Amino acid sequence: MTRLLFAIPGALETQSGGYEYDRRLLATLGRAGVEAVHCALPGSFPDPSEADLEASLAAIGRLLQRGDAVLIDGLAFGALPAETLRRIDAALIALCHHPLCLETGLSLERATRLRESEAEAFALAARVIVTSPHTGEVLAREFSVPAEKIAVAPPGVDPAPRARGSPSPPALLAVGALIPRKAFDLLVEALSTLSDLDWRLRIVGSASESPPTAVALRALIAAKGLERRVELTGEIDPSRLARAFDEADLFISASFYEGYGMALAQALARGLPIVTATGGAVAETVPDAASIKVAPGNVEALAAALRRAIGDKSLRARLAEASWGAGQDLPRWEETAAIVAGVALEVRKAPA
Repeated sequence: MTRLLFAIPGALETQSGGYEYDRRLLATLGRAGVEAVHCALPGSFPDPSEADLEASLAAIGRLLQRGDAVLIDGLAFGALPAETLRRIDAALIALCHHPLCLETGLSLERATRLRESEAEAFALAARVIVTSPHTGEVLAREFSVPAEKIAVAPPGVDPAPRARGSPSPPALLAVGALIPRKAFDLLVEALSTLSDLDWRLRIVGSASESPPTAVALRALIAAKGLERRVELTGEIDPSRLARAFDEADLFISASFYEGYGMALAQALARGLPIVTATGGAVAETVPDAASIKVAPGNVEALAAALRRAIGDKSLRARLAEASWGAGQDLPRWEETAAIVAGVALEVRKAPA
């Protein structure tokens, strides 16, 4: 069986879309004919020290066998210097959820350095796996990655029962780490103008990735007098997250940018009506018929969309019907793994 060394920085059990993608690949690739071997890298990426770079090479070297391909998660791949990548004696496959340089809140200098590092790294990859056609187009257009090197492997979803919702008031759900890119502050700002409507919001996501963002969000909720209407659950286990989706009446994403939008796909799989900003791949991930879409960063448009959705139960029902239909057509993890396995097999057969 073909072996694929899958190098992933940080704690694999981290509850985020990117780590969920990685976990599911590790669990599913074997059924697609590829033995996936997890290689843990230091958790400091995308800002590794020199010691962490050496530790990463050592970790890969300990597990690497002749003939292996090495798949490196995007949180690390684009941050590994070209001279470090050249020291890995194997075909390299990059996994790009979205370019690191497009993360919200970076200084111009930091974004520029990451863009240069990512461009150099992608040039050394035998293949690049992306999670959406949008990201593939960005890499081809802005990083000069040849289209023939790019493979699109969208995240899978598990079959799930249709969300049952909750008794009034309408239960709103947003999912994602409390980081600047997710724009939860803009969501709170928008909802603060809807005090005349009856609603409650649950935000599910880790507060540890950007503690200043989490502190500022809590302060904003308090300043707007929304402590009783907005709940920050922190990171929760999969069973509680499934229950949160089941109890929701409306799913919301105000994110500035998504490389795919796995939480949005989960909302579609549960048949939830959606209000979403269209940053990144969202416009192609979420069908128009299932959602009300607004431009990223536009608080007024977001507030207007939320007013429509919260105040009109029949509108939510129409959106939900389209969402449920679209959710049934989403790929399963076995399909995702088959695409990645195909890339691994092609790289292994390619001439040196």
